[in-house]
Amino acid sequence: MYHFGRGRARWVPYLLLLPGVLAYFIMAVGPSLATTVFSFTDASGLPNAPVNWVGLDNYEEFLFLGQAARDNLNAVGRTLVFCFFVTTIQFALGLVVAIILNQKLRGRNFFRTLYFMPVILGAVIQGLIWTLFLYPLGGPLAQILGTFGLRSEFLGGPPTEAFAWVIVVQIWANMGVTMIIFLAGLQTISEEYYEAARIDGANAWQVFTNVTWPLLTPSVNTNLLLNIIGSLQAWQLFLVLIGYRNGTQVLGYLIYATGFGQTSGSVTSSFRQGYAAAASIVMFVMVLVIGLTVQYFLRRREERLVG
Repeated sequence: MYHFGRGRARWVPYLLLLPGVLAYFIMAVGPSLATTVFSFTDASGLPNAPVNWVGLDNYEEFLFLGQAARDNLNAVGRTLVFCFFVTTIQFALGLVVAIILNQKLRGRNFFRTLYFMPVILGAVIQGLIWTLFLYPLGGPLAQILGTFGLRSEFLGGPPTEAFAWVIVVQIWANMGVTMIIFLAGLQTISEEYYEAARIDGANAWQVFTNVTWPLLTPSVNTNLLLNIIGSLQAWQLFLVLIGYRNGTQVLGYLIYATGFGQTSGSVTSSFRQGYAAAASIVMFVMVLVIGLTVQYFLRRREERLVG
């Protein structure tokens, strides 16, 4: 039965939806389609510069031609490494902290706020805080290490060390979201399940594995997908913390630097927005494939655990 009347009244819901749909197409679908078109051109983004159709040349150059292609594929590999460590550690820490702060502890609301606070700061503030904290010449962490006779360049050190510190900052910056989602899931689990498990003689680990973990499945699925997709697309902290350095670029930062120009030390990237658009399509396909694959296995797990 149709509930919006007859005649012209039937169009009311469509008219109400129209502004939102138009906004979605203008703000999301439109730029996505434009990026796809630009990926087949040599657009530079510079004023009055000619734009020529080059077909698949950008994709061929990005994936297959010379040292630049090898550097690009190395950036893809670093992106996957970054995603793996950020997702694994952030997921585990968020779960542990959520379980602790779900207990009836004094001051738990304060600590919930404290752990979530980095999320609201934004990448620039997060990066500046950690740049000062990791300053190698008299910064807080340098002084702490100095008391033990240790010294480190931190973000200015070898690429692998700088890359590892960005992983640490990324986890610190976003772990609060993971914690909040797990907290929401934990608070939906009835206390009766825990009481029944304890009556049956289950210890703390058995309660977690047989009650908490299966019933947290929706939160687990949400956090895994958000962590994976977010870390695959991350690049702002690389820009703020270490700049455009060889051996540290991830795919998202490579796209930004190529499209809008980035210079750091002896490394310079040009304005090549068509090429950057092709790289962004490559990243979109990578995120889509990984996201759909993970979602498929998570859905099967959910069907097996909760039906």
